[in-house]
Amino acid sequence: MGALIPPRADQGLGGGYHSPQVHVSVRLNTNESPYPPPPGWVEALAREVAGVPFNRYPDRGAHALREGLAELHGVRPDQVFVANGSNEVLQTLLLAYGGPGRSAAVFEPTYALHSHIARLTGTAVAVGERAPDFLLDPVEVKRVITESEPAVTFVCSPNNPTGRSEPAGAVAGVVELAPGLVVVDEAYGQFSPRSALELVGDDVPLAVVRTYSKTWAMAAARLGYLVGPAPVVAALESRALPYHLDAVKQLAGRLALRYRPEMEARVAAIAAERDRLAGALAALDVECWPSDANFLLFRPLGAPARRVWQGLLDRSVLVRDCSAWPRLDGCLRVTVGTPEEDDTFLAALAEVL
Repeated sequence: MGALIPPRADQGLGGGYHSPQVHVSVRLNTNESPYPPPPGWVEALAREVAGVPFNRYPDRGAHALREGLAELHGVRPDQVFVANGSNEVLQTLLLAYGGPGRSAAVFEPTYALHSHIARLTGTAVAVGERAPDFLLDPVEVKRVITESEPAVTFVCSPNNPTGRSEPAGAVAGVVELAPGLVVVDEAYGQFSPRSALELVGDDVPLAVVRTYSKTWAMAAARLGYLVGPAPVVAALESRALPYHLDAVKQLAGRLALRYRPEMEARVAAIAAERDRLAGALAALDVECWPSDANFLLFRPLGAPARRVWQGLLDRSVLVRDCSAWPRLDGCLRVTVGTPEEDDTFLAALAEVL
């Protein structure tokens, strides 16, 4: 019997992306919604799951879900692609447009999986720097795009983990410069005052990626989608595995669209709580950046970030340690929770500092 062939060294996520899953009283490290989905959605899902023909494969094209999302965003169903979380959308994009001999441009600090998934698909990564305020630097964007001619250019807005949305016109400027597809990751788009969705068209090399995990309070469902040119969607469908989106997930996503008012009310409440949390952090010995998302990036000034992170964990409060991430020395990130969770976090942080 031959020896097991080991995996290639570049086939792991690496880079410390993984977020600890430990038992704590207050979990504020993965940008989930602090509130569960509306009870009506839970009840409707339970009723309709009973009618799912589990002995049959699901709708391979997820037609009903795509029609619902198309109506939500004012596009056609053939401009919508759905997958198992936005990360599978990103993976499918890079399978279609990346690969050996091609590159993807990212601007650090930004969402770690843009680079990770690119490398997993054999795509080279061209790295640019964000400006000191963590927004895109047009001069740097032009330099990276000119030098690397990327097949895919990633723009994360609001940017994770820094929280800022790109100003009006910034995405259109990137589209004008980029020789390939521009992918705008809007995982936190509902919290932002701006969206690139209004730029989408079959003649525009732009795709917008969103998720149900945050504002729809459905992180456990693992459902994401893309809105973009019909030819791009067709290319992604040709790379996706057959029946990759199960029937329950399609049903859950379709039913959630009935509860848009509840979702929008939740977004408004979380945004208001974010602003309250930011104001409270300003009174502590930390540097905190403005955010258009459901989290805040901050840097403790009086103690090392890792010691602060551990001190919070010792008090059963879990936040995200970003201090080893590119350009984020000494930084932590806290998800906006319920007012009670945030008060517990603030009291623990004050003790640690």
